[in-house]
Amino acid sequence: MNTLKEPRKVDGRNGISILETVDVYSGERSVLAEFDYVMEAPNWTRDGKQLVYNSMGMLYTFDLITHESKAIESGYAIQCNNDHVLSPDNSHVAVSHHTIEDGQSRIYILPLEGGNPVLITPLAPSYLHGWSPDGNTLAYCAERNGEYDIYTIPFNGGKETKLTDITGLNDGPEYSPDGKHIWFNSVRSGLMQVWRMNAKGNEQTQITFDESNNWFPHVSPDGELVAYISYRKGDVAPGDHPANKNVEIRLLPSSGGEFRTLVKLFGGQGTINVNSWSPDSRKLAFVSYKLIE
Repeated sequence: MNTLKEPRKVDGRNGISILETVDVYSGERSVLAEFDYVMEAPNWTRDGKQLVYNSMGMLYTFDLITHESKAIESGYAIQCNNDHVLSPDNSHVAVSHHTIEDGQSRIYILPLEGGNPVLITPLAPSYLHGWSPDGNTLAYCAERNGEYDIYTIPFNGGKETKLTDITGLNDGPEYSPDGKHIWFNSVRSGLMQVWRMNAKGNEQTQITFDESNNWFPHVSPDGELVAYISYRKGDVAPGDHPANKNVEIRLLPSSGGEFRTLVKLFGGQGTINVNSWSPDSRKLAFVSYKLIE
């Protein structure tokens, strides 16, 4: 069991975090490690050798051979949440850090090997979810004037561009591997569902229509499959994605069609907030949880 930090209780959660992978074709689950504190949201590095996750406000690498964790030095960015994304070349990581001044989440970029963060979004709150394949643009969910919508911004900062303008929460924007589309989730239909739009924001199209609340679509590197997390209708408010719920990780062909359930687990918040596909599109990394009485 990895015991990097204490205490056990974070954000009202008290339990064990279980870092796992699942083969998307065989369905075989493999436990990599258990942590006696809350850890969340694994990213898989492009070389297939490491995962990057967040815990207690910091980011860590997890070596898939030695199963050892190592903190990423991030300067003053020590209140990072589970919205973090690796650059396409894996040289940098963008994080969502809650600033000391007002506690609001803003987006920063720092070297993956560790270093000083650079502020990208002065406006807050901003929650990162996507980095374009060409490395030039970040996509994120942000609250502006009381509404949560999807925005993009140049990777080195500048003027943000609003892509959605629909009442209700729009969240989880992530680029397709070819950069042509942004996948996201929206509550505009009444339940949280998976949507897709062109990268410029036009042709916003609903993809899932079932009686669940579906969050955080993640496209496989080969562009063939989309993984997302589903809460049962009635278990949560459509605009909420809490921890400690019975949820499913589902798979959907990116070209459309029927979903299939890949994993049933106890989790939710922190399980698969960010893209955690292996570079060969064969596996997903995720986090499940066990409560401590």
